[in-house]
Amino acid sequence: MEAHMETGLSHRKVRVGIVVSNKMDKTVVVKVSRLAEHPLYGKRIQRAKKYVAHDEENTCRIGDQVRIRETRPLSRTKRWELIEVLRRAPVFGSDTPGEE
Repeated sequence: MEAHMETGLSHRKVRVGIVVSNKMDKTVVVKVSRLAEHPLYGKRIQRAKKYVAHDEENTCRIGDQVRIRETRPLSRTKRWELIEVLRRAPVFGSDTPGEE
């Protein structure tokens, strides 16, 4: 199992999405969108699904673009874990000078 992690080969699914909620402790809700063809008309339409993911350090903010990976069940709904934050969301109305 360790050899797979070193070479980057893994059987776990990976998704990229936007954080829509970070209200829970060590947990984020990630919305993953994809394009699918309409079964009858053939037009491409946007489909979305929400995943509950584990965020150990509580680093995510709403609007961040993140990469999540499938993992063992951590709770009733949580089966994904945060791998990395790809793009930070801008912070509006922040009074502290160190924040972006």
